[in-house]
Amino acid sequence: MKNSFRFVNRKLELQFLNEKWDTDQAQLIVLYGKRRVGKTELSVQFIKDKPHIYFLCERLAVSYQLKKFTEMVAEYFKDEFLPADGFRDWETALKYLAHKNERIVLVIDEFPYLADSDKSIPSAFQKAWDLYLKDSRVYLILLGSSISMMEKTVLSYKAPLYGRRTGQFLIKPFGFKELREFFPSKSFEEILSVYSVVGGTPLYLNKFQGKNYLDAVEKEILRKGEPLYEEVEFLLREELKEPRNYFAILQAISLGKHKLSEIINETGFDKGMVSRYLSILDSIQITKKEIPVTEKMPEKSRRGIYRIDDNFVRFWFRFVFRNRSFLEENRVDKVILKVREAMPGLLAENYERIACEILKDALIAGRKEAYPLAGFEYCGRWWNKSGEIDLVATNSQTNEIIFGEVKWSNKPVGTNIYEYLKRTSQAVDWGKQGRKEYFVLFSKSGFTLAMKAKAKKERVYLFHKDKLL
Repeated sequence: MKNSFRFVNRKLELQFLNEKWDTDQAQLIVLYGKRRVGKTELSVQFIKDKPHIYFLCERLAVSYQLKKFTEMVAEYFKDEFLPADGFRDWETALKYLAHKNERIVLVIDEFPYLADSDKSIPSAFQKAWDLYLKDSRVYLILLGSSISMMEKTVLSYKAPLYGRRTGQFLIKPFGFKELREFFPSKSFEEILSVYSVVGGTPLYLNKFQGKNYLDAVEKEILRKGEPLYEEVEFLLREELKEPRNYFAILQAISLGKHKLSEIINETGFDKGMVSRYLSILDSIQITKKEIPVTEKMPEKSRRGIYRIDDNFVRFWFRFVFRNRSFLEENRVDKVILKVREAMPGLLAENYERIACEILKDALIAGRKEAYPLAGFEYCGRWWNKSGEIDLVATNSQTNEIIFGEVKWSNKPVGTNIYEYLKRTSQAVDWGKQGRKEYFVLFSKSGFTLAMKAKAKKERVYLFHKDKLL
């Protein structure tokens, strides 16, 4: 298979897959995650030096897919006696592989397409696993981009294959740290700009290779006819029923309507409908309900707000969906001007989003002498009526808490920011008496001399962009 884009990282995922391979036992591995996240490329990297059959399912009749699969199996085993019109059914096909008693990887990509073409397919795979495959040497990988369908057909308690899998891995978009491997020659600000537009989805990131991010936005996203111009619309229609209603909800959130009541008022939908749709969007990792990080019972909290969690979806609704009239007339210049004007705000927002990741990496990197804190269990924003804090990280085991402010500004951060942080931190009701408190500041433009002096005296931790000073 042709390598469609540069493969970066995924060390943990490959290690997981290889450790399962080394056992020489039958495996049923489930790899799932959002479209374009790199599941197929991960499987290709894993199988490239192993005996394998890679089969991509399509939205076609089961008989056609069985015939195509039979041809691939016949070619692999050089078996001219396999039926020309294909195996009788999938149970028979899998039985054939099991009885070969060879160590082989079978990748079934886009398994939901196959299951959708015939509702009995998951049960057929379950029966084949129970009767033949589990005692064979076949390493079966089921891949799926529809998270909801993978849960329905494989992962949920009621799914026929539930309890059969020997491993599963949710493949997530890259974090900010991995983007440095994608763009080793770009500056922190350039990488943050790309991340603010497309997040950590590998296919989208490759569109920005060797390009200024604004040029890439103009040529790859805002230009009619390019794949990313209609990408979000395509993805939502693939994943969801009644996409028009989901579009209305996502548009409301992109307009700054983050509370449930605000979304209801903007869309005109009733509360039950909005709550149900938001729950589905959350399950497929498009939106996220954000709760103040110290809430004791987050699932029951009434202080939650809703955000679009996928950077590219958020960017697309703000600049493509909202400006279709300009873009359809190819007046890209009007929209790229809006993007340019909005970027400082987008960078500030996303600098806050990655601050927890930067802090976590600093702890892992071995700065134990600089950080008394051993690590944290939760990290995120905090707010109430008295104010808000950009970053709060907690460790209930050690009764330690970190308070942080994140500033993407052309001015160095001064002592006023630190003093505000200290005052506001006292409103945070968390931990036992005598909790240990630490303070951390993140700044695009560094710190004033007075703030540096105070940080040294009071042991405040300072990050210039992503570097601990």
